[in-house]
Amino acid sequence: MTRISEAFSSPALVCFVTAGDGDTAANLDALVEGGADVIELGMPFTDPMADGPAIQAANLRALARRTTTADIFALAEQFRLRHPDVPLILMGYANPMIRRGPEWFAEECAKAGVDGVICVDIPPEEDEALGPALRAKGIAPIRLATPTTDAKRLPAVLQGSDGFVYYVSVAGITGKQQAATASIEEAVGKLKASTDLPIAVGFGVRTSEQASAIAKVADGVVVGSALVELVGKYGADAPAALRELTSALADAVHSAR
Repeated sequence: MTRISEAFSSPALVCFVTAGDGDTAANLDALVEGGADVIELGMPFTDPMADGPAIQAANLRALARRTTTADIFALAEQFRLRHPDVPLILMGYANPMIRRGPEWFAEECAKAGVDGVICVDIPPEEDEALGPALRAKGIAPIRLATPTTDAKRLPAVLQGSDGFVYYVSVAGITGKQQAATASIEEAVGKLKASTDLPIAVGFGVRTSEQASAIAKVADGVVVGSALVELVGKYGADAPAALRELTSALADAVHSAR
């Protein structure tokens, strides 16, 4: 089994922080210590169009510290040495991923021990821009499905996708709203009828109660903005707060069934 499939053998907690924001290595360790099953590491970008205010601010903080792609891969490589069994996903936007060529990016991912990549702004119809290079190196291209992904387009979203499907539960940006549990259950059911990949649900998940409700119907729960806000609030002292929130979320997800 791959690290990703192993993580989703039961309901998984997927946790996101932005690279270069605060003491990233310590933040990542705190997430793992708190019980996160999968880590998403955000690649800071100047125009994070899918992200709400919390992650936009994290991007700006990271860029103000001159965080580079090389820094991100160094963080990933060091994380892999410390946590050999925890899946690590890079999440970000196309420009930093393909500006030096998709093959270069995929090779760097492989060398750093990255398991998957979520590229927000390369649609499945443009898979050739990055997908083949990732798959050639055994890196999972993880696709996004949304409430507006209809039955006609869903096959294109799923074709070539790997690792898990990230269901964006709201038609909007991260962190600002939360879909009703009933609509999530219906959407997850439709996705499961079309793919054997695990379904992880995110955007707007902030509390243990929300995480537990989603974990009852989905294979994973993604939490980002609530964690990133803690980094913004506590800075270098964020690891303790991250560990505490992650532990509560992990308990809720792991005990949901």
